[in-house]
Amino acid sequence: MRIINGKVLTMAGKDYENGFVEVQNGKISAVGDMADLPAADSGEIYDAAGGYVLPGFIDAHTHIGVICESIGVAVEFVNEISSPITPSLRVIDGAYPFDTAFQKAVQAGVTSAVICPGSANVIGGQTAAIKLRGERIDDMIIKFPCSMKMALGDNPRTTYGKRSAPMSPVTRMGVAMVLRNALLEARDYMERKERGEQIPFHPNWEAMIPVLKGELPVHIHAHRSDDIFTAMRVAKEFGLKLAVVHCTDGCITAKYMKEENVPAMVGPTLMSSTKLETINLSFQTPVTVSEAGIKMAITTDHDVIPLEYLPVCAAVAVRNGLDAGEALKAITINAAEIAGIADRVGSLEVGKDADISVFTDHPFHYTSKTKAVFIDGKR
Repeated sequence: MRIINGKVLTMAGKDYENGFVEVQNGKISAVGDMADLPAADSGEIYDAAGGYVLPGFIDAHTHIGVICESIGVAVEFVNEISSPITPSLRVIDGAYPFDTAFQKAVQAGVTSAVICPGSANVIGGQTAAIKLRGERIDDMIIKFPCSMKMALGDNPRTTYGKRSAPMSPVTRMGVAMVLRNALLEARDYMERKERGEQIPFHPNWEAMIPVLKGELPVHIHAHRSDDIFTAMRVAKEFGLKLAVVHCTDGCITAKYMKEENVPAMVGPTLMSSTKLETINLSFQTPVTVSEAGIKMAITTDHDVIPLEYLPVCAAVAVRNGLDAGEALKAITINAAEIAGIADRVGSLEVGKDADISVFTDHPFHYTSKTKAVFIDGKR
């Protein structure tokens, strides 16, 4: 299969004003200028007719398929609030691929997403990067586990501290304490196991071993600057591979995050400020974070903003001063790199999955429409 006559934006450093993408067995086999198009084979040909051809868009932090459309109190399905520490929870055990939001996202050119547990727990569980096409979540996985979801700030504090019979954590300090204590217990478990001691199996601490070894990143929900700094402090203490989710106060923290090479998933921003810790919500944040030289992805936090509006969020960031090329990176290659899946998706390069979206115009133009979407080379 080949896509021809398109403005090909590869997100890999070289674009083609009139180019093609060739696909074999679900993988990209060639990308180039139409002048260099190989002789036609008997496969399918899709004529982009001057439209824009890009890698399928990616959101590095969503709850799609876990919080489903039209199911009432959705928060009950995304947060296991029986304990603030649930690292052995696996998001793939609660994902429903028939949620109508999947098809809407694909129709907007979004082909992959990281799905996550909610942020009520201090350690929420294991995330997964998936394709947005399929009937069985096992067949949709790009990478599992993708990261360990953690949360600081108001969400865990209010979830547990405001119960009729409050339990820890009650304060921001308490949230950090619960996180640090869990990491200490998990590290002790890991070290005793490595010394060959006979210890009872602990599923939560087993799940934390790759985190403590720096093999599995931690994606930490943090809006306010003090929570972002706490995330950075704890990550440094325990040698964690950190990415900050939301980063609402990124205008304050950007220079410090740059110094410590901490990437950010900025958003959801196309909304009103719904709580005190998001009072600085602004599209200036992705601009400042990007200009500071931080690897930055834009997120909808679906269902907070429907995933189908991921390119709209990027376009509004451009209107507010974000470089258009950086905005495209924020929903393609940057998102893939932060999620640890850039070997598969995020750019149009030979050997990568043929996840390709074709648009009538540049995807940030308000009249642009999706012409075709391919996932693993299938339209």
